[in-house]
Amino acid sequence: MISNIHTHTCFCDGRDTPAEMAQRAYDLGFVSLGFSGHSDTGFDPCGMRDYDSYRAAVAAEKERWRGKMEIYCGIEQDYFSGRAEGWDYVIGSVHYVERGGKKLAVDWSPEETDRIIREEYGGSADSFAEDYYALVGTLADVTGCDIIGHFDLITKFDEGGKVFSGRRYTEAAMGALEALIKTGAIFEINTGALARGYRRTPYPAPWILRELHAKGAEIIITSDCHNKDHLDFGYEAAVKSAREAGYDSALILRRGKFERAGF
Repeated sequence: MISNIHTHTCFCDGRDTPAEMAQRAYDLGFVSLGFSGHSDTGFDPCGMRDYDSYRAAVAAEKERWRGKMEIYCGIEQDYFSGRAEGWDYVIGSVHYVERGGKKLAVDWSPEETDRIIREEYGGSADSFAEDYYALVGTLADVTGCDIIGHFDLITKFDEGGKVFSGRRYTEAAMGALEALIKTGAIFEINTGALARGYRRTPYPAPWILRELHAKGAEIIITSDCHNKDHLDFGYEAAVKSAREAGYDSALILRRGKFERAGF
């Protein structure tokens, strides 16, 4: 059963309309599709500005595909947007850290990540990671999320761990992971960076997935797509990562609840 619930449209930083996304999902044989526009932080240019129109557009797709494909209206709630309420589901994510009164983007570009480490953290990638994971570990409490978005997003431009690795990095990630597992949050395997050509493997890193499996955490596969052509992008790579970590199933959103589906 194919499903995706991390989907961005033209209401935030995506390319296509909900109608275009839904049509493609149906053509691909999806059983369910969830929209998850970026929340408004007041400073992030990727955030939605018109929640009402977004809800209305998704509601129209729910009606259009009734009996054929399930449609859900969710949100990707940024840490700096606070708590989310009134959605079918919530993905909680950290896209920025705050330091010296500045909001610093975690995943904007390789050049910006290098600049932040060099200029804002005095060359300490570990300190940057510690600030990031300190926020990630509180996502469930702060946003009320069901799903943890791209847990190790800070490594988007560092596949292989040349910058983010070692004891301090690992301890920061593990601290956040253990705090979130206690909340019962679901962790996504996210293929978004594959579609953009920044990575060859999904988030989270293999060692993090192994820890999640060992601790009994549930997973869900998402494409974090920003256009209809990437709705199912990297699904097989995500399944491969999950299997190698010990999983034989992942959750999907169906009939209004999260249920397991085998690979």
